[in-house]
Amino acid sequence: MKIKGVILQPKVELIKLQLPRADLTGVNLKQAVLKEANLKGATLTNANFKSAWLEKANLERANLTGANLVGANLERAALKGADLSGANLEDAHLEGATLYGACLNGANLTEAYLEKTNLKKSRMEKAVLKRANLKKANLSDANLQGATLNWCNLKHASLSKANLNKANLKGADLRNANLSGANLSEARLKNIKYNADTIWPAGFTPPASR
Repeated sequence: MKIKGVILQPKVELIKLQLPRADLTGVNLKQAVLKEANLKGATLTNANFKSAWLEKANLERANLTGANLVGANLERAALKGADLSGANLEDAHLEGATLYGACLNGANLTEAYLEKTNLKKSRMEKAVLKRANLKKANLSDANLQGATLNWCNLKHASLSKANLNKANLKGADLRNANLSGANLSEARLKNIKYNADTIWPAGFTPPASR
């Protein structure tokens, strides 16, 4: 089904909408209510979901490259294997969402809410996560090479075996975080905060905590 470039009235209610594998390229769903919608495998390239309500929506394997998700509510949404390359998720709510194996290369997640989010094995190369809340998030085996994580809240987060090569963690809060087996080669760790319960890779000596 192709519904390219459709513009709907703001705040339109499409609760439990069923459009799996639909082509919605460039669709404008700004402020739409799409709670529990099924958009599994849908093509949503450059779609506008600014401030949309997508709580518990099924977006597994959906193509959301370049999508505008600024301020969107994606709490507990299913985004396993989704492609969010270059998407704008600034100030978006993704608490408890599943992004296992998702692609977020170059995505903007500035000040996004990612508490308890499952990002295991996700690809986040050069993603921007300035001041994002990643408390208790699962980032194990994630590829964060070159990512910007300035002043992130990573308390109690799992970064086991994560690739943080050349990542910028300036000012990040790593108290109680698990970084066992992580690649911290050339990572920037200025002004980080950690405690005795922070787990570092074997043989790694971190700079002094702020």
